[in-house]
Amino acid sequence: MPMRAPIALATALMLAACGSQQEGDVPRPDIPFAPLTDASLSDPDNPTKIFRVDFARVEHDHPLSRADLAKLTPANLKTLNQEEIDQIYGRLTAGPIPDGPFEGDLFFARGDEGELKPRLEEILGGVAGRIKGKKIELLEDVGRTLWRGKMFYRDERLLRNFIEDLAPLRPLIDDPDAVAKAELPRRSMLRFIRPETSVWLLFPAKLYCGQSLLDGRRESIIIDYFYNDELPGYQASPDGLAGRGGLRVRDEIRMVRPGFYLGRAYANRVFLLNFTLYNPEIAEDQGEAFAGGAEIAEDCWIGEQIRQASAQ
Repeated sequence: MPMRAPIALATALMLAACGSQQEGDVPRPDIPFAPLTDASLSDPDNPTKIFRVDFARVEHDHPLSRADLAKLTPANLKTLNQEEIDQIYGRLTAGPIPDGPFEGDLFFARGDEGELKPRLEEILGGVAGRIKGKKIELLEDVGRTLWRGKMFYRDERLLRNFIEDLAPLRPLIDDPDAVAKAELPRRSMLRFIRPETSVWLLFPAKLYCGQSLLDGRRESIIIDYFYNDELPGYQASPDGLAGRGGLRVRDEIRMVRPGFYLGRAYANRVFLLNFTLYNPEIAEDQGEAFAGGAEIAEDCWIGEQIRQASAQ
């Protein structure tokens, strides 16, 4: 494998906003899903798999209430297969463009039986063999060790990724002394519990509303690294690995509830993995109002289906 391939792979994993959550014995969330099989298409004892979900029909037949959204967490989303994750994403709207720090976690696509379905070989191209099973789990662990989340600058419409330990990336950085830093509190899911820590801010990206690559019925919040060389603080190495001369990374996110977003990471328009972003302060401050039906600010187009439903 050429040296550039593992570096690019590591970059793609880290840009997906990793965190420290572990699955453990987390139960599946009890929310509605459309059937993933259709016995009417074949022998009832051997139903046909539905690979392309009609999101408009799923949303009409199986709407997610705010009580349902309250059941979702960054941890229990990882218990679902990819078709179920896609159904959740298709029933969300973008919500407000975030501002400030969000801790993150990543997880790869999984099938009905829980098997990992990585797309790394397709993205990198020419990499011999398939990377799966324990190897993918190892890559997830490596990502969680290095990266802690994303810093949003809403007013400037830009974003940077933050890393707690710069040492593994130092050989790739043109000028380590020029890397921006920020002071962030270490957090649990609900409250600040540890002293502040310094993090380094790398890999800038543009923020805007745009069409989802999964569900074109409404917009998502786009995190776009393609033209990151136009952003302040850009360093060709390592920031260029995510840009137009590298992996061409593009993320998109939608809001589950205030302070909590579900995201999808793409490299060169090929789906790579899922990720979550969580800000416990926002979640705690706005959670009760959201559960009570408070109106949510929408910075992006929410689609005709939501508008018609809200008018009824």
